[in-house]
Amino acid sequence: MPAGAPEQVVPGLQVIARSDLRYSEPMQALLTAVAYESFGAEISRSGVDWLVMQGDGTLSDPHGAPKDRADARPEIAWGTSDLFREAAPLVPFFAFMLESAGLAWFQSPAAGYDDLAFRRLVDKGVRVTNAHVNSLPIAEFVLRSVLDEFQEAAQWRYLALERRWKIHDWSEVSGSTWVIVGLGGIGTEVARRAQAFGVRVIGCRRHPSPEDPTERTVTPDQLDQVLGLADVVILAAPATPDTDNLVNAEFLRRTKPGSLLVNVARGTLIDDNALIESLDSGHLSAAILDVFRTEPLPGDHPFWSHPSIRVTPHNAAGGVGRFQRQADLFRENLDRYLDGRPLLNDVTDAIAHPARSDPAGA
Repeated sequence: MPAGAPEQVVPGLQVIARSDLRYSEPMQALLTAVAYESFGAEISRSGVDWLVMQGDGTLSDPHGAPKDRADARPEIAWGTSDLFREAAPLVPFFAFMLESAGLAWFQSPAAGYDDLAFRRLVDKGVRVTNAHVNSLPIAEFVLRSVLDEFQEAAQWRYLALERRWKIHDWSEVSGSTWVIVGLGGIGTEVARRAQAFGVRVIGCRRHPSPEDPTERTVTPDQLDQVLGLADVVILAAPATPDTDNLVNAEFLRRTKPGSLLVNVARGTLIDDNALIESLDSGHLSAAILDVFRTEPLPGDHPFWSHPSIRVTPHNAAGGVGRFQRQADLFRENLDRYLDGRPLLNDVTDAIAHPARSDPAGA
């Protein structure tokens, strides 16, 4: 079992061992060609026929023989990170899931589940499990990005292009204070790494725990009391009605002058206009943004050209180790599904009833 992955049973869903049911044909499981080529041998199971979606959205068997959509009835779908690459069959993959009447379970490659497609799957009776496999690369991305700003590394890169030898002093992260909003998998991994650099970490979540890797953890209603202490504010909370436009003009006014903002959560957490105004005034020193309200970020968006904004294309989770972690989680959950045991990271109820859910890290 993946470390730290909670067992969750969705209220009202009966867990039935598939081996107890009578099927005239093996079940079909949908995945991408990239996923099958990489992990087919690891996930092979008796009684499971793999339905492979090629890059152009067509279907085949594992050997490449074309498969007619009329004969394709997947019970399981495994989404993998390669779906988010350029020219990947993301749209046809989700469209096929939504039109598949017999689909019973979708394993997502991501932790977030705020996209409407997840709700549509749940509404048609599909169980959805998410994946907390991206926390490590995102935490490394945050550390690298913050160090880049503190050390003013852009100066070295520019001078190297100019072949100029010139030194400069820079700020150390050791002894600085970071406020991390959201202590789920991502926020927790950021906190652990920051502490190793001698950072004072203050966390924010709905339910503080003595196990939090922080010097102090506050609740959301106490956040305004600690924002003014932070040299770095990191957003790692889920997108919910409560976090929509969390970073507004009032939030930014409470931050420490010259502080740095990092968003690896969702673009909806930030009021874009308020952020630009804060940066233009010089109150915030810079903003590191990996997520946006509209993705891809439109070419005419002012974030691209703003001198104090660092734009990356929702790529903080790009560490290649995530692929194996996704396979490990799917293999474990596939065995659980076949045996009728509770699935890891079942977020079906949280998707169906967002108002009463308590997302990890909130």
